[in-house]
Amino acid sequence: MRMLRKTVIGVLSALMLAALLLAGAASQPRKAEAAPTFAKGADISWVAGMEAQGNKWKDKNGVQRDILDILKNDYQINSARIRVWVNPSGSYTNGYLNKERAAALAKRAKAAGMSVMLTLHYSDSWADPGQQTKPAAWAGYTFQQLMDAVWNWTREVMTTMQANGVTPDWVQIGNETNNGMLWNDGKASLSMQNYAWLVNTGNNAVKSISSGTKTIVHLANGYDNAVFVWNIGGLIANGATFDMIGMSLYPSASDWSSKVTQTISNANDMIARYGKPIMVTEIGMDYNQPAAAKSFVADIKTKIRNLSGGKGAGVFYWEPEATPGYNGGYNKGAWQADMKPTVALEGFLN
Repeated sequence: MRMLRKTVIGVLSALMLAALLLAGAASQPRKAEAAPTFAKGADISWVAGMEAQGNKWKDKNGVQRDILDILKNDYQINSARIRVWVNPSGSYTNGYLNKERAAALAKRAKAAGMSVMLTLHYSDSWADPGQQTKPAAWAGYTFQQLMDAVWNWTREVMTTMQANGVTPDWVQIGNETNNGMLWNDGKASLSMQNYAWLVNTGNNAVKSISSGTKTIVHLANGYDNAVFVWNIGGLIANGATFDMIGMSLYPSASDWSSKVTQTISNANDMIARYGKPIMVTEIGMDYNQPAAAKSFVADIKTKIRNLSGGKGAGVFYWEPEATPGYNGGYNKGAWQADMKPTVALEGFLN
């Protein structure tokens, strides 16, 4: 009986130890699944809203198919970029994309075999070089409360993603933060240190949930070396930690070649100065210049992929599924009014 009791106690102790080990493992940050060696990507954030409005896409042969299937299997798009707002408001957001809807779209992208990038806007609507408006709920916060809100919301987004079976490969800490984020507290021209602390807070929040997810600081106008040196250099001088540098580039049919040359020069300078990989997280060109757009996509894809030291991480087309004039007049998509694609995305092939 004593031997049986000792055996039972030993089994129970082993089970308790195993449970404790599992609990400890569960509390550790997860690692992202392996990202593609080179991301050929598309921002697909409008997809769910367009579908709710009755849009259905066709491939180049006129066959109606799921848009993610077309992107992946016809154009080798292996990665999806999805934006997340805090409490989406305004006619151009249509309630999209809060963290729950973003997670549902990310789950769908993963099911289609794509890697996932999130772009966290830290706003209720568009954040870009001309506007970095705090979420309404955060408007009266002290700077410490603002950092706490960034920490908490970033973790909420990441845990909502993981509850849907998605661990993002990349997360942008802000969107086109040429002059910082969460104005005026995080406006870089007023306080580079505050901006750096906010970036650090977002970075650390992401890493606390998924240690392998790469964080990105993303600026517009990838050809503008002076802005990148001031912004990225300023962040690093103030102790900011992040993994990659993101760029946007929206040239015209007449200047895309020179803009690509300037952007690649800037990218190589960023690599030489800071040693960080480069991701072009937004590109686009007018839908009615499809041949030029295809040449532009092919050129920047090839040149980013061949950056020095293998530091070119990928290129993403912004909302290629958009039809002419969608959502207030956006005309840089890659689908026509008849719901068939232009040739623009063929630049991603090979």
